[in-house]
Amino acid sequence: MNKNQTTLSKSASGGSSQKYIIATAFLSLFAIVGLALYGLPFFYDFWESAYGWSRTTITSGNALGKLVVAPLFGFIAGWMIDRYGPRKLMISGALMAGMAVMGLSLTGGSLKLFYLFYIFNALGYVFAGPLPCQVLISRWFEKNRGKAMGIAYLGIGTGGALVPLLSNGFESRFGWQIALVALGALIVLIALPMAFFIKEPVVKAEKKETSAPAVSIGSILKNRNFYLLCFGSLCAIGVVGGVNQHLKLYLRDLEYTQEAAAHIISLVLLFSLAGRVLMGWLADLFSRKHVMVLIYLMVASAIPLLMVPDFPGRIYLFAILFGIGLGGDYMIIPLMAGDLFGVRALGRTMGIILVADGIAESVFPMMVGAMYDGFGRSYMPAFAVLIGVALVGTVIISFLPKKKVSL
Repeated sequence: MNKNQTTLSKSASGGSSQKYIIATAFLSLFAIVGLALYGLPFFYDFWESAYGWSRTTITSGNALGKLVVAPLFGFIAGWMIDRYGPRKLMISGALMAGMAVMGLSLTGGSLKLFYLFYIFNALGYVFAGPLPCQVLISRWFEKNRGKAMGIAYLGIGTGGALVPLLSNGFESRFGWQIALVALGALIVLIALPMAFFIKEPVVKAEKKETSAPAVSIGSILKNRNFYLLCFGSLCAIGVVGGVNQHLKLYLRDLEYTQEAAAHIISLVLLFSLAGRVLMGWLADLFSRKHVMVLIYLMVASAIPLLMVPDFPGRIYLFAILFGIGLGGDYMIIPLMAGDLFGVRALGRTMGIILVADGIAESVFPMMVGAMYDGFGRSYMPAFAVLIGVALVGTVIISFLPKKKVSL
């Protein structure tokens, strides 16, 4: 084989591997985030009626799971991915997430079991969710990284758009307990097989960085941009979580049927697909800082639509704006982190940021639930707070640099 043939062979092999990485990340995000994270809130009103739990209690499972798991395992997971690669973590995470969702059908109103299964669900999210997928994409792609991340993150929107329809179908035929078992089985069947064949990433995207010394975590922690990114993203992710976790309950308060509520939630996640593609495309053309600010402003501008008097198309307009903002939110953070701190330190950097984001994503829904219970079963005060937090996050992000900085 001559030199040109060898080059073509390597190029074809690399292209095939990149497609496999995107497919693996897509399916993992589809199952671990799309089905598990966005799927469980569909069952909140069933737990409320079956067990008599308050909305504070219902949202406390996700909060406790993330609060226990994120500080203990988030840093470790980031370090392990940087050191050993994501394969083993993704396999174990898929199993834990699937079993946890199945287990939530068996609590029988026991808060201890409820919290235990949510802890395992949080472990599945840390080990097989955004963190390993972000590292995979960032290591395998140098050019068009934004587009690649956007395609992979379509898995979240696709899974999130389908899960309320699937859950409603399962629940209407077999009851909510069997629906949870079926959902947990799907998570394992979708996320697990592809993870078995992930290659340890010795990839082209790293070659330009291997000649430079790796950025130490100490250098990152001393850099003010790390804290701007961390606290800015914390605000946005917390707000998104606060709205998402309560959206079905909000719709049920407005007397939407199970089917109608499922379709609205599905619509939000459907528009998130467009948001991921659009924001990934914009992130490759313009300053990612400015794209990030745009995303946060879209999230902040959507929430008032849940507070104003009803008018024709109000909920659908909310679904479009919030869905597009939601689609870009999770995707833009690792792109910005990669620009600021480099791909080789991305696992450690995002490990810390995802700890903070995960805590916010779980605590904010519980705060919204507590405010709902404490203010006469009204979401208006909590939504007002969420708008303020989203705007604060936008201001924080505006202080980030446009380009990579020296550490």
